[in-house]
Amino acid sequence: MEDNPFDKHPGGRPEDGSRRSFMKQAGGIVGLALAPPFMAQAERLTAFSKTVAGVSTMQLKVNGTVRTIQAEPRVTLLDALREHLHLTGTKKGCDHGQCGACTVHVNGRRIVSCLTLSVMNQGKDITTIEGLAPGNQLHPLQVAFIQHDAFQCGYCTSGQIMSGVACVREGHATTDHQAREWMSGNICRCGAYPNILAAVREVAGQSTKG
Repeated sequence: MEDNPFDKHPGGRPEDGSRRSFMKQAGGIVGLALAPPFMAQAERLTAFSKTVAGVSTMQLKVNGTVRTIQAEPRVTLLDALREHLHLTGTKKGCDHGQCGACTVHVNGRRIVSCLTLSVMNQGKDITTIEGLAPGNQLHPLQVAFIQHDAFQCGYCTSGQIMSGVACVREGHATTDHQAREWMSGNICRCGAYPNILAAVREVAGQSTKG
């Protein structure tokens, strides 16, 4: 919100200034509380935490290794991974939790890392696309993505794979309709959805047989 300068009107009472100042502050708080639903949770937290100064020491267990970073408490998990730990496989797309490009696993559950703070994920098991498969051996879904040509520009691919792995593990890929529904939070702007679906369904079938 713009902080318009106080303009004293002729004949105004002495208390007008303080009263207007109070109204501006109250309006700012109400504005944040009534922010549009598309405003990211991380943005809300950032707006309320602007008075927080300095940095904190955080320990994040990422891909089986505990890493220590120095960051402000308002840094999102996405930015901690990319900017502090240099794990750039997790992509920043919309930064509003709407595209799914930043999907990672936390304690085995998929989340969009742009909507959670890094400080809130200390002591949890965080898995990114870099730690999905051990060594040089690809995860079955990574193999399926290659076989089905399930990517074009590739920007959404890491988020699609992380979400797809969780989708199969959750048992939410037993039919085409079910897989589409549970993968709907991941957007592919190139429109490779049929190929992505084919890859996820193939791995789900292998999982069922196994």
